[in-house]
Amino acid sequence: MEKLQSLEEFYQSKFERIPENIRHGVGHFNVFTIDEYIGKHTKPVVYSRKDYYKITLIIGKNRIHYADKVVEIKKQALFFTNPQIPYKFEWIDDYKSGFFCVFTASFFHHFGNLNDYEVFKANALPVFELTDGQLEDIKQVYGKMQDALDSDYVHKYDLLRNLVFDLLHYTHGMQTASKVAKKQANASQRITHMFLELLARQFPIEDARQRIGFRSPSEFAAQLAVHVNHLNRAVKETTEKTTSTIIADRLLQEAKILLRHTEWNVSEIAYSLGFKEATHFSNFFKKKMQMTPLRFREMDIVG
Repeated sequence: MEKLQSLEEFYQSKFERIPENIRHGVGHFNVFTIDEYIGKHTKPVVYSRKDYYKITLIIGKNRIHYADKVVEIKKQALFFTNPQIPYKFEWIDDYKSGFFCVFTASFFHHFGNLNDYEVFKANALPVFELTDGQLEDIKQVYGKMQDALDSDYVHKYDLLRNLVFDLLHYTHGMQTASKVAKKQANASQRITHMFLELLARQFPIEDARQRIGFRSPSEFAAQLAVHVNHLNRAVKETTEKTTSTIIADRLLQEAKILLRHTEWNVSEIAYSLGFKEATHFSNFFKKKMQMTPLRFREMDIVG
């Protein structure tokens, strides 16, 4: 798998320059037009994780490779990415336009936890197709970002943080009413949140010697100091899925990423995902995908 791309590497590869103020301990923020990004110095985009956050307004037909999924953008969309999940863009139209902003987690120090937002969670699919009206709203936000960056306003970075939150809350408002409804935090939600955080921290897997520590509901329950039945009830109540289903879905997602984007053999992947035997992993994968891991890899290469 491609190594984590740093912010410095991003600037060097796309613009052949590195801003002087980068990594000075106060966080970093910048905004670009897609036209600037795909200029004459652009190199082919590789599927990889980045060590920064990015929010992209895509205008034009595009194919987004995100984690183990491929999403087709027919006209325009807003796309959120975080340092945990690998991705790449693939333009499938001559018309390419839009904006994107990049920023580090430290830019929001004391201003909130970005990972608390649904669009930045590992199990989310943070791609939102936009109507023409929504497109104009989002373009205005990026225009304000550009104006703020170019200004001498003493509090412009606070303004930029607020504009990022405008995008987060705007997208949150686009979700279904059942997802958006505000609820009082309760014990089930807190336990579920801790379970999902513990699950997410085990990924991504970047080295064949790396091995996840917990993959059964009872192992997670022990780490959270709750009875496994209590964990299962809380997760079911909060997500409408079983604990085992959520764990299996995340294991399958990582398995597809490793099969698609590494040259590791099946035994190495099985080990990394916590399976005692490669045959156990193969049976798990075949049950979920109706094909063997090797067949999946072969089909992906052909495709």
